[in-house]
Amino acid sequence: MKNFAPRLARLNAFLLLALVAVSLALATARPNAASGQRREHLTEQEMDMVRDTQELDRRIALFVKIAERRVAAVTAAAPTPQAPSAKDLEKWGALPQGTRTQLFNDLARILDEAINNIDDVAVRTPGSSLIPKAVKHLSNAAARFLPQLTPLRANASAEGEREALEQAIENLQQVLDAAKKLPEETPEQKGEKKKP
Repeated sequence: MKNFAPRLARLNAFLLLALVAVSLALATARPNAASGQRREHLTEQEMDMVRDTQELDRRIALFVKIAERRVAAVTAAAPTPQAPSAKDLEKWGALPQGTRTQLFNDLARILDEAINNIDDVAVRTPGSSLIPKAVKHLSNAAARFLPQLTPLRANASAEGEREALEQAIENLQQVLDAAKKLPEETPEQKGEKKKP
C-alpha cells in the first residue's frame, strides 16, 4: 500500500501537467484574426488577480470588474462615476488599450471565461451555494452591459469588429438566459442574508 501513494501522486501530477498543457495549447491556438498576433484578453495585473482569487463568487466579481473596464474602454465611458484613485490605478492600471475589435474580442473572452468558471464549479460541486450568487452577479452586470453594447452594432464595420461584438452580446444574452433558470430564493435563504 505504501508504493501506491507515490504512484498516485505521480499520476495526479502528470494529469495536472497534461491539463495545463492542453489548456495552453487551446489558448494559443486562437490568434487574433484582425492583427494576426495573439493578444491576451487580460492584463498581467488582471491575470495575477484571477489566479489569486479562487472562490467562485469573488472570481466572478473580479471578471465583472475586468469586463466593466473593457466596456468603459470601448464606449469611452468612465468605469466609475469618479476618476479612478491612485490606489485603483496601481491595482488595475490604466484602461486597456486596443482597437474596438480587440476590446470586443477581449470582452467576449472574459465573459466566456466567467461562464466557464461557473460551469466548472457546477460540474464539480453541483449544490454549491456560490453558483446562484455568481450567476446573479454576472447577470446583473450583463443587464448593464447589454444596453451599452447593443447600439454599437450600427458602427461596427471594421474587419472582425462586428463578429467580436456579436460574440460578446451572445455571451451576455447567455448569462441573462441562465439567470432566468435559477430557482427562486426560499424565505430561509433570504433570512440567512440578514444574519451576521
